[in-house]
Amino acid sequence: MQHADPHDHDAATAYLWVVIFPLAAFVLLAWGLVQHPLPWHWELPWVPGLGIDLAFRIDAFSAQMLALITGIGTLVFVYASGYLAHEPKAGRLLGVLLLFMLAMIGAVSADNLILLFLFWELTSLASFLLVGFKHEDAQARASARQALLITMGGGLALLGGLILLAQMSGAWTLSGVIAAGPRLVEDPRLTLALTLVLLGAFTKSAQFPFHFWLPNAMAAPTPVSAYLHSDTLVKLGIYLMARLDPAFNQVLFWEAVLIGTGTLTAVWAAVLALRERDLKRILARTTVAALGTLTLLIGLPSPGAGLALVTFLFAHALYKAPLFMVAGNIDHATGTRSIDHLMGLRRAMPWTAAIAILAGLSMAGLPLSFGFVAKDAVSLAKADADLFLLVGYASVLVNALVVAVAGVAAIRVFWGPPEAPRGQVHEVHWTLILPPLVIVLLGIEFEFLPALADPLLIGAAQAIAPTLGSGDLDLNASFELGDLVSATGITLAMGLLFFLAWDRLHQALHRLHWLDRYGPAAGYEHLLHGLTRVAAWQTRHLQPGILSASLRLTLSGLLTLGALAWLALAPPPELTWDWGPQGWAWVLAAVLILVGAAAAVLLRDRLALLMASGLVGYGSAVLFLFAGAPDLAFTQFAVETVLVVIAASVLPRFGPRSRYRPGLTPFSLLLAVAAGLGTFLLLTQLSPLPVSTELSAWFAAASPPDARGHNVANVITVDTRALDTLGETTVVAFS
Repeated sequence: MQHADPHDHDAATAYLWVVIFPLAAFVLLAWGLVQHPLPWHWELPWVPGLGIDLAFRIDAFSAQMLALITGIGTLVFVYASGYLAHEPKAGRLLGVLLLFMLAMIGAVSADNLILLFLFWELTSLASFLLVGFKHEDAQARASARQALLITMGGGLALLGGLILLAQMSGAWTLSGVIAAGPRLVEDPRLTLALTLVLLGAFTKSAQFPFHFWLPNAMAAPTPVSAYLHSDTLVKLGIYLMARLDPAFNQVLFWEAVLIGTGTLTAVWAAVLALRERDLKRILARTTVAALGTLTLLIGLPSPGAGLALVTFLFAHALYKAPLFMVAGNIDHATGTRSIDHLMGLRRAMPWTAAIAILAGLSMAGLPLSFGFVAKDAVSLAKADADLFLLVGYASVLVNALVVAVAGVAAIRVFWGPPEAPRGQVHEVHWTLILPPLVIVLLGIEFEFLPALADPLLIGAAQAIAPTLGSGDLDLNASFELGDLVSATGITLAMGLLFFLAWDRLHQALHRLHWLDRYGPAAGYEHLLHGLTRVAAWQTRHLQPGILSASLRLTLSGLLTLGALAWLALAPPPELTWDWGPQGWAWVLAAVLILVGAAAAVLLRDRLALLMASGLVGYGSAVLFLFAGAPDLAFTQFAVETVLVVIAASVLPRFGPRSRYRPGLTPFSLLLAVAAGLGTFLLLTQLSPLPVSTELSAWFAAASPPDARGHNVANVITVDTRALDTLGETTVVAFS
């Protein structure tokens, strides 16, 4: 661990220039909000043949997300320049972090569904590179792989859901799907489409049972954790669910799944926080709990839930990013994040301690913080929704545990007697102090100057909750004083008890080993192990490396598919044979192929066998020649001739006495005959079908002007090969 050196100013500020990019994006967003009313919309042709455009749309909710991505992103890049001052690969990390920021900007502003999916998956790929940045560490590699498999697996489900929604609504834009929402309720495919979309959102936002990847992703450097896992990546699933909520908030399935999953995720994650000793993992568990609360709010039928959602989302970013930076400062200065070895740091790190206290106040939802406003709005939304009693009790438990975590991060680590002499521990560089300090001060400023945040938050709430009335738009509205004092008092009292009993609760929960053996994380490991075993079995049996075995498997599979297709098709049409002027050529081709095939089976001499196999190629060339493909026929003639000549020249090197023994078995003979007859029968089914010339006509018309070639077959071959080469180049570049 490299300790911060207050005199090494050049190293700590070497990468400050990177801040220009997120700062420019934030300034551009602020200028646009002042100069141009929302929403903004851009659309450019992209894939006209499929009706897909580069469509972007930014309303107040998207603008709020962009403000967090670019605003807090600017401060995270300042923090990263100091935190990574002694990291030799800091430039690479910052470059990937910039790529991630661009992907997030695209994801929250994309209106086209396919474009949204592409940016969605790009965030997963970038986060994989960031979490696995310390690739020499096995744990970092495993955590990165886990995050990638879960989020990109959910992304595939999301793609299926988006395609279904597009087909049902007739629109390939997010705004079009939302507008068509009311008439999709009666569509029988809606449940499947919503299930697939929610799978994608749940994996991205770490909802139960996919919650375990987020704490494991704390293997990433602290600037990555502060940015990805508190402000951006994990909020992307919340963003999509909130965006779709106006279309489906009257669907019982949607409401029940969101409320149930959100409640379970919040409670489970908050309880599991008691099992952790690593400060970053403790904070990560509470992030999962916050994501569960946000999911619960989306599912609430109350109009005020939209305002509570955007307020809590905003407040969570304002206290969780600084707390992650506090954990990074502690690790940077002491070399550890374990709360067992941290206490009394306030004297050595007074600025970091002050930041932790301010952020902890907001996390606990105490007065003088924006977190207090957010918790009040959440309580109002839950009360208006008339929730089940069990959900209400669960929310109280989660809030109390969050208060306890705030106490651990703000009090336990910095107060009390030092555990060991702190002579070598000192405050970190200003680049590690200024960013979290600015963020927590913004949280306090928004509490006392609500006019700065109200317009954006209220506009965002109206964007995802169109039924929100004017009476629901007061962020300063609250319970009656008695109810507020009572609810806050109960939460603080329970939180204090959890804080004081943290070590005992930790020991009790740590002894529950069945949680590790049977939980979702264990299920993931079993699934991964099972996948490895299946892959090994498949390699042994389906890819043994023996050509004859591979051919038998391939032909058996083709025959099975052919038989199924034969059964699925209508009765075979009546066959007629049109001899035509080239009939003799077909007969000649058939004779050459049959003679060559029979000789290849019966002959033993290798040279004779080679010549016989060449007859099959020449017969195929004759067939191509009189079937209207002379260029293909000439290519076949040339290839067969060159192959026979070269092979014949090499054969003597293997010795004159070596003879080939094919090892023909009855099963191989039967399989070969069945494959030939099956192919013939399938072709008889296809030959009477009407021939469509649309595709060939299009290629013939488009090849000369677009590809500069008149030979359509060559144009297709070259283009396909070029695309294959592009794919190979991409793989090599990423490797």
